[in-house]
Amino acid sequence: MFAPRRDRLPPLDAEALTEAQRRAADELTAGPRRGVIGPFAPLLRSPELLQHAQRMGEYLRYRSAIGTRLSELVILLIARYWAQRVEWSIHAPIAATAGIPAETIAAIAAGRRPSSLSEDEAIVYDFCFELNVEQDVRDPTFDRALVRFGEQGVVDLMGLNGYYTFLAMVMNAAHTEPSATVSSPLAPLPPRTWYA
Repeated sequence: MFAPRRDRLPPLDAEALTEAQRRAADELTAGPRRGVIGPFAPLLRSPELLQHAQRMGEYLRYRSAIGTRLSELVILLIARYWAQRVEWSIHAPIAATAGIPAETIAAIAAGRRPSSLSEDEAIVYDFCFELNVEQDVRDPTFDRALVRFGEQGVVDLMGLNGYYTFLAMVMNAAHTEPSATVSSPLAPLPPRTWYA
């Protein structure tokens, strides 16, 4: 398992917040996230960045053109790629509820390509794999995504990859840890391992 690490940017005491931090925290708490959790604890140090990030994330997570099930698949792939345990602990149960099969979740956790992806899941998997591992998307993969999801869907797919990579980077650098009650731990893999 992962070695315990010091949370470099832990949750802030509500009484110590600046007015800008308080407004950002209140906006976040009033929305679907209902609190300053996960990446938003470190991001609260930059309240304007937090506000812009959470608005983008609210759209991508809850209303993306590819739908919740496939958005959650993207989030799991990014969490695995970045070994991001907070993202994984939050989103693995949500992905299961959204219809991602347990076998698919387990394969991604193990760093393997799932063996029984639906057609749209395979398009998303290939797109994410190529974008993150190869740092490009091949024409056939891009074209398959374009036919299946349209231009807005492809842009949202790119946005999901970028947004959840941003959150993973924030939490990895801040050493943000998942809740002690996490029921979906993410085992470590060798650095930057993601198998096709």
